[in-house]
Amino acid sequence: MNHLAGHGIFTVTMKKAKSKYIYILLIGETAQLLDVKEVEGQITQDFGFPTKTSQSTINPEDSYNPMRKQYHSTKILKEMLDELPPDALKMIGITSSDLFIPILTFVFGEAQLDGKVGIVSSARLQQEFYGLPPNQALLKRRLIKEIKHELGHTFGIVHCSLRECVMSVANNIADVDSKGISFCEGCRELLRRGSKRD
Repeated sequence: MNHLAGHGIFTVTMKKAKSKYIYILLIGETAQLLDVKEVEGQITQDFGFPTKTSQSTINPEDSYNPMRKQYHSTKILKEMLDELPPDALKMIGITSSDLFIPILTFVFGEAQLDGKVGIVSSARLQQEFYGLPPNQALLKRRLIKEIKHELGHTFGIVHCSLRECVMSVANNIADVDSKGISFCEGCRELLRRGSKRD
């Protein structure tokens, strides 16, 4: 399933017994764009699983479409599945490449609904894309929102109608900025159920 990219703190008890991790996969030159430790902390806080970060061997150029001058996100997701470690519960890729799927002009990210992998692009989350000065704090907030959003899909959560929820759909950058950074109560409960299934 393809996706464009609440209030309160959602903390889940850490699932250490299964020794399963949510992997953050850095694809290409992305490490300088984010504070990895903060992203790890946010994921652990909201999803209740420990994290691991690794640098990917995926070459985004293999998914490049010269006609669109963009990268096909579904192809990258398939390659991510080939890199999925045995102890990975889920894996979220982060890339600076501008992503697309054939039926849309672009996507902020894409994920397998109730699957293993998702990906987020920083390309259109950066102020520079819109001809504006860089803003690292804003970029970090946008990235965290979209990472949570796509990971939410991997736990089986669909788009939410509440704008304050991080699972609210974002068709443009204004939508990303206006939605919340946390899960609403309903989506929190869906996440709890999805976590138990996994």
